[in-house]
Amino acid sequence: MRQRPQILFLCVHNAGRSQMAAAFARQIGADDVVVDSAGSEPGETLNPAVVTAMREKGVDISNESPRKLTEEMGRNADVIVTMGCGDACPVYPGKRYLDWELTNPAGRPIEEVRLIRDDIERRVQDLITDLLNINL
Repeated sequence: MRQRPQILFLCVHNAGRSQMAAAFARQIGADDVVVDSAGSEPGETLNPAVVTAMREKGVDISNESPRKLTEEMGRNADVIVTMGCGDACPVYPGKRYLDWELTNPAGRPIEEVRLIRDDIERRVQDLITDLLNINL
């Protein structure tokens, strides 16, 4: 039996980009991947525009909350995807890192948040396909 790859989506506030990526990864990867998201300095709530944009795609993240990165999350991940956290995100030796340069949706109008969401969805699709080496 093949071990499921573990993906950690990491940004500063865990209120937008990393939450969208994690939600898409759970949807696309289903039971074939383990997904977590966290922030180095988590916000208090999710960005409401992000929640709305995801709902438009049929993905409800309204019950999610920003979470603080733990050592365990970092150690358990096979792939760590950083999103705009720069030096605020720690480095865990021996992990595969991807740095996705994405616009922060904070304070952006919904039209821009939709573009960010769609970019994240494409990137997650490619990542899951690569990790599982399948055609989705």
